[in-house]
Amino acid sequence: MPGNSTGQIVAIVLASLLIIALGALLSMYFGRRAKNSADWLAAPESLPLGVVVITQFATAVGGGVLIAHVGIAYAAGWSVFAYEGCVLLGFLGLTLIARWLREQRFTTVPDIISRLFGHSRPVTALAGVAALIVPFGWLATQFVAFAKLFGELTGISPTVLVLAITGGSLVFVLPGGLTSVVWTDFVFGIFKIVMSLVVAGYALHLAGGWSGVTEQVPERLWRPSGVTAVGGEQIWLWVAAIVPGTLTNQLYFQRVFATKKVSDARRGLVLSGLTILVGGLYAGCIGLAVRAMNPGLGNPEDAAGWLITRLPAVLLVVYGAFLVATIVSTTGAALQSVVANVIRDLYQNVLGRDRGDRGTVALSRVVTVLVAALAAALAILFPSALDWLVASYAYSAAALAAPVFGGYLLRRRFSLRPGAALAGMLAGVVGCAVAQILGTTVPYAVYGIAASVLALLVMLLPGLPGRAVAPATADSDELLPATKS
Repeated sequence: MPGNSTGQIVAIVLASLLIIALGALLSMYFGRRAKNSADWLAAPESLPLGVVVITQFATAVGGGVLIAHVGIAYAAGWSVFAYEGCVLLGFLGLTLIARWLREQRFTTVPDIISRLFGHSRPVTALAGVAALIVPFGWLATQFVAFAKLFGELTGISPTVLVLAITGGSLVFVLPGGLTSVVWTDFVFGIFKIVMSLVVAGYALHLAGGWSGVTEQVPERLWRPSGVTAVGGEQIWLWVAAIVPGTLTNQLYFQRVFATKKVSDARRGLVLSGLTILVGGLYAGCIGLAVRAMNPGLGNPEDAAGWLITRLPAVLLVVYGAFLVATIVSTTGAALQSVVANVIRDLYQNVLGRDRGDRGTVALSRVVTVLVAALAAALAILFPSALDWLVASYAYSAAALAAPVFGGYLLRRRFSLRPGAALAGMLAGVVGCAVAQILGTTVPYAVYGIAASVLALLVMLLPGLPGRAVAPATADSDELLPATKS
């Protein structure tokens, strides 16, 4: 139970409710720009460059940065930038296909695979599930992270906190889907950047300034060379796990799909990747400052919670609002992404159903509530058992990386067929599972991706179902129909 006074707790709760209310108002205001189901699901060709950059930052910087990344900095200093650098590498990798992605007007990642390999219900179903498990995992774990951090501030029951953040996430999404999410994220993203720098600066102040850190923290952690303090093996493990996960994360793809100008597709990703380094600066400063003040924490991930107990009343209240803005902006984006997969890929393209614009938006809102309720239930029932969701990154990357990027690279040399995509995705999942069972040192996602690439190439050999003699036409402007019965 935290030592905050009742007055402080009430102030924190009121500030948090104010943030959620502001988010609701912004969401309703910007949600009016959603004129049809396409705007709700994808916000096509509507986002200026600045909005793309800030909303990518708001989406990426969530509970993981608040807890896990601060823990990395506490234990290994500036090595947190090695982690953030992996995310940056993923963003730079996406720039290779960004212009093509924007030109094709996709809605979800399975749209990409269908565009490259041709429509197939089994392929769309498997790709849809692979694409939605990462944002759903984000959603559930963000709920858990909020309950843990906000519980430190207020002592409120985790169940109540999960239900509260679920409601906050819904008000971000329901009015206008992705259209309301991205614009609300833009406003909250600016607030998050400012507060990240303020809290990081105050943490250093509490530690006695930078000189206090250098006196108390081992030199290998705070020197510029500290970016490798965690060790080469761990850095390579991060590269192998995080880069593929970023390359196949639908949350990032959707912002590319929605850029107003084709020319902004690449620039937006590069600038977004650079803003992610702000999260590294926040985590690094706090981790090092707490290490200077309390080097004996048993669990490095307790560093953020420990700092909370040292903040003055006013900053504590503002920090509570910062936590709400950070978590809700990420959960709202993840929730909308999952719903886009369910509606676009599973309901429309696999089941062959279409309710028209109004019916699709209405159904999307119902599915949004159901998905949020399921994630909240998992967060309440299994608050310490959601680690398995980390595997969602590995399996999603193993299933999607080769068909998306391999298909893009090979689209002019081969007429890609659904059988090749299905073989690549299934091989990726099986390769991942086998490597996980064997307990390999290298992240099992690497084995899954390798198996997926191999299967894709084998299916393109002469005489096999995935091979055809005519080159593909995946660069044409003609798109596949949204549904096919």
